[in-house]
Amino acid sequence: MTRKKRRLYFVSLGLLALGAATALILTAVSDSLLYFYSPTDLRERPVAEGQRFRLGGLVEEGSVDKDGETIRFVVTDLVYTVPVVYTGILPDLFREGQGVVTEGSLDPAGVFLAANVLAKHDENYMPPEVADSLKESGYWEEGVDGAADAAQGAAPAGAPQ
Repeated sequence: MTRKKRRLYFVSLGLLALGAATALILTAVSDSLLYFYSPTDLRERPVAEGQRFRLGGLVEEGSVDKDGETIRFVVTDLVYTVPVVYTGILPDLFREGQGVVTEGSLDPAGVFLAANVLAKHDENYMPPEVADSLKESGYWEEGVDGAADAAQGAAPAGAPQ
């Protein structure tokens, strides 16, 4: 085997190994991604049954029903709603009319089975994805109690910085 053929052989083998490593990394990253959906997004782009994703919106007023550790509530973006079932302890800041992000999957009946519930961290915060969804649906009230500033990560007017 000549030096040129041997060099070509090693370069080809190196490129093959690099391609295999890249494929493995991309597969691992794609398996760990959780996509964010609002109820409207779910209506427009259905997800596969059992696929894990994040569902965000507002907890609908009057929808929370606690039965022991099982909690049923409805997440809305003020256009569409999705029923949610969660078994566990809710965050202290969870309440009706507030922003929430849940992680889990849909069952065959269209009920979101939440494995994790994340609530807002103060009275002005709303997850940016939820705020964007409300803006797109036309239900966002700009400047109300500093919610728009908080959704963008800025402190509301008059708040200490």
